[in-house]
Amino acid sequence: MLRPLWRLAALLACSAAAHASPPEPVQQALQAAGLPASALAYAAVPLGHHGRAVGWQATRPMQPGSTMKLVTSIVALDVLGPNHRGFTELVSAAPRRAGPDGEVLDGDLVLRGGGDVELGVSQLWALLMELRESGVRELRGDVLLDRSRYDPPRADLGLPPFDSAPEFPYNVIPDALNVAGSLLPLKLQATAEGVVATAVPALDGLVIDARGMALVDARCADWDDHWKPATTAREGGVTTITLHGAFPRACTARPALQLLDRDELAERLVRTLWRGLGGRFTGRVREGTAPAGAAVLARRQGRPWGELMRHLNKASDNPWTRVLFHELGVAAPAEAPGPTAQRADRVLRDWLQRQGIDARALVSDNGSGLSRSERVSTQLLAEMLRAAWQGRHRHDLLATLPTVGVDGTMRLRLRESPATGWARLKTGTLRNVVGLAGVMRDGDGRDWAVAMLINDDAAARGRPVLDALVDHWARSAPDAVAAPRVGPQGDGP
Repeated sequence: MLRPLWRLAALLACSAAAHASPPEPVQQALQAAGLPASALAYAAVPLGHHGRAVGWQATRPMQPGSTMKLVTSIVALDVLGPNHRGFTELVSAAPRRAGPDGEVLDGDLVLRGGGDVELGVSQLWALLMELRESGVRELRGDVLLDRSRYDPPRADLGLPPFDSAPEFPYNVIPDALNVAGSLLPLKLQATAEGVVATAVPALDGLVIDARGMALVDARCADWDDHWKPATTAREGGVTTITLHGAFPRACTARPALQLLDRDELAERLVRTLWRGLGGRFTGRVREGTAPAGAAVLARRQGRPWGELMRHLNKASDNPWTRVLFHELGVAAPAEAPGPTAQRADRVLRDWLQRQGIDARALVSDNGSGLSRSERVSTQLLAEMLRAAWQGRHRHDLLATLPTVGVDGTMRLRLRESPATGWARLKTGTLRNVVGLAGVMRDGDGRDWAVAMLINDDAAARGRPVLDALVDHWARSAPDAVAAPRVGPQGDGP
């Protein structure tokens, strides 16, 4: 009980040391942005020293945006471990028989998902190649798509879109078998006659029509500014996707977009790739589960999540985080039934209880922050960061966070601040949210766990406010009461 009591004492100390008002540079930034101080909350907790914890509205539940990814990442590293891996398998209980030009799999083949977030087109091809190289030439049953690792298997069905751009990658609601990330890889190219669009690879039974797209004078990097939602029509086994909007002249882009239902995408990929490998298949591709006793015919193992989290947090990848959140649910005790997301929520709360951290401000939904319902307090985030700092996977977590002024979503911010190259801060952004949370160093070389959030309809104007707070703390320290100090000293975090 000593550790939880110690954390409770730290929480009370932070509450007692709450600022009467934000620091002067932050107040000036708030005024310049036209934001009230009531829209801001922050907390700073000392790491390994006797500094005074501080906060402003630190216990207030706030929408976190993508700073919520820290909650999922911290707990996943501790509960699952950095070597936890996803997988994809080809399994079957069907007999294999000799055929005139190769073996026949005389029954269903199952493509079973295990939360493998990097199951792209080339990875699926490699799995099918492994089966083909084992001697199988013909599939005489169906190909079953087994997503049963998560409950429900298709959480996307019937769910209204989060915003007006459901086809873009950040909006994908993943499942345990997320073939190609549920995204159709495209090549869009401007020519003298107009826009030409093709799938990569070209898929059997799929036509992409870009003749209605106009050409405009714009930067190629901003091609998606002129995008309008595509329309889809199916007739006689052929699906036609018609693209709309405009595209920059002299531009080639290679996006991957959610333009096909994921079952149809998986079917067209399996058929095209298997045919390209010289295989035969005349059955259906449909949802199903592997029968008991099915043998593994080919298996792919994903990279460790300790590595994948570098992309997850530095690039703020929503679908990957949602998969990791569900993996927490899979790891929940067997006596905790229910949908996988609810089981994941129990894992979060059990972890917080073990750490002695007050969980009352926590509302979890999908673990990524791409949600209107998720809530945290800055105090909760800072306390979680301190627990991770003192835990066994501290360096694994730090390696995943964007480094201020250097990489990830913080590469262009605070480049003239003492925080550059030292602070490691996860960003958070929604229409009404901006946030930062992570670890930074003050002017005396002391380390702090920090979290700051702005919730307001005009939150987009609040990034300079958060930057001003980080810069102020990097120069004068969160608990400073004297004149500002200059520059970080000593070793990095």
